Amino acid sequence: MRAEKQSKMGTEDDLSVLNTQLRSLEAGERVEVLAERFAGRIVATTSFGLQSAVMLKLLREHAPRIPVVFIDTGYLFPETYHYASLLEKELDFSAHVYSPRVTAARQEALHGKQWENGGTDLNNYARVHKVEPMNRALQDLGADAWISGLRHQQSRGRSQREMAERQARTLKVYPIIDWNSEKVERFIDDHDLPRHPLAAAGYVTMGDWHSTSPGSSSSQEATRFKGERYECGLHLESGQQDFQI
Repeated sequence: MRAEKQSKMGTEDDLSVLNTQLRSLEAGERVEVLAERFAGRIVATTSFGLQSAVMLKLLREHAPRIPVVFIDTGYLFPETYHYASLLEKELDFSAHVYSPRVTAARQEALHGKQWENGGTDLNNYARVHKVEPMNRALQDLGADAWISGLRHQQSRGRSQREMAERQARTLKVYPIIDWNSEKVERFIDDHDLPRHPLAAAGYVTMGDWHSTSPGSSSSQEATRFKGERYECGLHLESGQQDFQI
């Protein structure tokens, strides 16, 4: 079964063709194409972050059968959990929640606050709290394609990404990667979508409470991990993590 799925991913030429096709479409059409092409083997993820309502709304309107995965690291802001509940009710869906196999309390007792140390410790923290649960979600749901709401404008590391790319054995696709912040805000307003409570508190990005700080939209990278890095866990450069078990 695994080999069959892998063959369906196609060649690099196929990936180039997919990127060309997606670039010519609107975001909702992109989601529809992906839902049809990868039916039964595609998931979407949400962080229930500041702009997550956009991708969730697009999914509900254009591909409501695609499962939505929420990685609960155990270190999210209380406001994020409340926002998740609100959006699920507002958009009439239930996320597939995946958590680490080890509790936050046990992890800290055994290994300390690894996110404070950077380097190997921070990578180990990401592996336990983000990568392993996502691997499990992909396996449980039988997926080798993954929709995410990454955008070019969010960071330098994301600015050069293609709309569709491979990360190890998983195809990752970003239907709103070419949207700027103004378009995102206009979509939220036009559809009267609820906003994350911490947006009004000066937060411009959203992640774990211990590694996210308020800041300005012009320097989003400075609001994560004290400006030392923006990505931690799921969204790294292609090939750096093996997300598919």
